[in-house]
Amino acid sequence: MVRRNCRALLFYFITFLTATFYSIYPTLAEAPKNYLKGKFYSSVKDHFLVATEKMTDDRFKKTVIVMLDNDEEGAWGLVINKPIGKVPLRFLVSTSQDQKNKKKELYSVEIPIFWGGPVGEKQIYILHSKEYKNDTTKNYKEISVTRDYKILFDIAENKGPRRYLIILGYSGWADGQLEGEIEVDHWILSELDSQIIFEEESKNKWPKAYENSFIRL
Repeated sequence: MVRRNCRALLFYFITFLTATFYSIYPTLAEAPKNYLKGKFYSSVKDHFLVATEKMTDDRFKKTVIVMLDNDEEGAWGLVINKPIGKVPLRFLVSTSQDQKNKKKELYSVEIPIFWGGPVGEKQIYILHSKEYKNDTTKNYKEISVTRDYKILFDIAENKGPRRYLIILGYSGWADGQLEGEIEVDHWILSELDSQIIFEEESKNKWPKAYENSFIRL
């Protein structure tokens, strides 16, 4: 079932998408109707959000999310353990970049991509180690996020960050939505660890993050 879902996602992205870049900050997610609204106590930014066995949403079963922002207005982060597959670079760049970059020889280079969440699935985020930086890079605890075409071409030329994940879409919550899901034990928190983020075997990320989890007081 997992492999079938990954193949379906890969077909979707190849068939319909050219990934796009917007502001480094995504818009707030639209909340579902009648969701349980929890109370905001403190930010979970710069932590892992780890799905528990009580998670009822199949999309997030055994999921690990790097939380990049969280305040009283909402939260967002990137799933790091749901690989989709590899696609040629040409499926990730806009055709308008053809003349600007003049690097068509790189378009056949295959790039591994991950599913980052169900919101904005045409949007692309490159989560990477902190030694790489350009004009769109934003630094977080232990990692950075860059959002432009330059980093994709740098990766294709082996000039990019030492470690990276190319992620399509993000996970977002409206105000109080994430807190409500934590209160019913769908999620727990874990210390952010770059070794887990860039672990080669994605299937190992959830058990490792879960093992390091803690209860927020």
